[in-house]
Amino acid sequence: MPPQTAAPTIDPVRLLAQAYEKKTWHGPNLRQSLRGVSARAAAWRPARSRHNIWELALHAAYWKYAARRHLLGEPRGSFDRKGSNWFEAPKKPTDAAWRETIALLADEHRKFIAAVADSRNASAVQKQMGMVLGVAFHDVYHAGQIRLLRRMHDADASR
Repeated sequence: MPPQTAAPTIDPVRLLAQAYEKKTWHGPNLRQSLRGVSARAAAWRPARSRHNIWELALHAAYWKYAARRHLLGEPRGSFDRKGSNWFEAPKKPTDAAWRETIALLADEHRKFIAAVADSRNASAVQKQMGMVLGVAFHDVYHAGQIRLLRRMHDADASR
């Protein structure tokens, strides 16, 4: 009979950091995927009714916010933008507005990591580990979409 082995320990803070900002084996994470994107490229839409990079960044920020509030048992209602889930890019995108969106995403990531890392929340994190890890998976998923949108934008711009 093979010896019993312990289940691997999951470090959600490390996984969240890799999905958003730390070096990873799989290629660009969410922050790396957004690096160097101009406001114009972020607002570019591949087709009518399709999301753009700007909207993906806001969407990711919103779900970090929503997951943190849920983890802490706090009500929703104070996100930086009106609405939920998907938010439209500004009609007239500016570099300043794009920088604000990137800062909002970074701030929501920082707050979520802090909530997960806080030992006072250890029980809630364990109970809601699927949601916590889901935020990391969400970041990686949208990082891939952003990389594809960047390539599509560059191909469209070179025509």
